[in-house]
Amino acid sequence: MAGAAGPARESPGDGVALRPGRGVPAGLLIPAAELSERFSRSSGPGGQGVNTADSRVELRWSPGSSAALSDLQRERVIAALAPRMIDDEISIVASEHRSQLQNRAAARERLAALLSEALLPPPPPRRATKPSRRARAKRVDTKKQRGQVKANRGRVGRDD
Repeated sequence: MAGAAGPARESPGDGVALRPGRGVPAGLLIPAAELSERFSRSSGPGGQGVNTADSRVELRWSPGSSAALSDLQRERVIAALAPRMIDDEISIVASEHRSQLQNRAAARERLAALLSEALLPPPPPRRATKPSRRARAKRVDTKKQRGQVKANRGRVGRDD
């Protein structure tokens, strides 16, 4: 879907950018200064460098103190991501790649995807409807007919 709000490709040194779309009409750029990264040893593949390379990335961002969000966007993000937040920060861990650079990019892409989902406007409220009198009568008639079919099953009359 072209032009949809979603993760944008960026280099790990940049901030996180969202393309314009639903919930983010002008797009969004979270500057790199608002992001904090921590590196540690990753479990999994790595060959000889697995015990020496700090390739696991933990990306942390605080939406409550971010200058990149408007008040409405901040409320939406905090409400949508509250279960994921620890100490008022969103934490994303990436360790699926052998390279620290690739893990940094993966963490930023995940943050962008998370934000684009959280910034979507809420769905329209459900309009309550009720079935018409004819529809209710038809449903009852169908149930009675089905019950009659079942009641007639297995009854074999005696011919004496």
